[in-house]
Amino acid sequence: MSDVYKSFQNFLHKIFFFNRQNHENLENKFVKFYFPNLTMNGSSIYHEKQVRELCALHALNNLFQDKNAFSKQQLDTICHNLSPEYWINPHKSVLGLGNYDVNVIIRALQLYDYGMVWFDKRKDPRCLNLENIFGFILNIPSDYKLSFITLPLRRRHWIAIRKFNEKYYNLDSKLDAPKCIGTEEDLTNFIGAELDSHNKELFVVMKSEIEKLGSWLKETSDYKNIIVDSSNRDAESILISDIKPLHNCKIVKN
Repeated sequence: MSDVYKSFQNFLHKIFFFNRQNHENLENKFVKFYFPNLTMNGSSIYHEKQVRELCALHALNNLFQDKNAFSKQQLDTICHNLSPEYWINPHKSVLGLGNYDVNVIIRALQLYDYGMVWFDKRKDPRCLNLENIFGFILNIPSDYKLSFITLPLRRRHWIAIRKFNEKYYNLDSKLDAPKCIGTEEDLTNFIGAELDSHNKELFVVMKSEIEKLGSWLKETSDYKNIIVDSSNRDAESILISDIKPLHNCKIVKN
């Protein structure tokens, strides 16, 4: 069965003009930016830029501010461990270029004792207890396109958001440099605007203990139980159906 898979993968590579050898042992590529008035423990903000479909890898390394936090090989291993019985792995691109799904990110975070919770976009972002939150990962789905033709393959773009020196920054690997979002109020406005789009989803990243306690949400908040908008919100069922019930990989409803 593995020989069939390899033949199929090589066939797809020829169609899309990719060379497997060029990315199989791909090293992490990154660019560092230094802002005179912005430092993190005395050093510059680390920002990996987009290479092929490795945005999940870039988002994780940008989140942890460490180019060695994860590698493509590590994420590929997680994919295999999640679904060892499948000869076409459902957690990454069939071309082997990346395009990792949410299960891979959740499992990767667990290796560092972090958890990731899906944020119900019907809620007011002001219910977030930002003091207990390590960062955010924003998901923006997109399509494969060959010239003007949209192909029936799913692709995901992952974006990390973190706080540095009292300001929140968008660490999107497609940006030329980290983009300042601003204060906590600016962040909640940014989140609200992003989630107003039907096809964007937000995941909250925190230490595993915080996830267990549920203290990433404000306990006594006027916003905790407010539903902002109940129309066109079917993403929860889509995301939950996407997540494999392995290694405690699950969505925790807030």
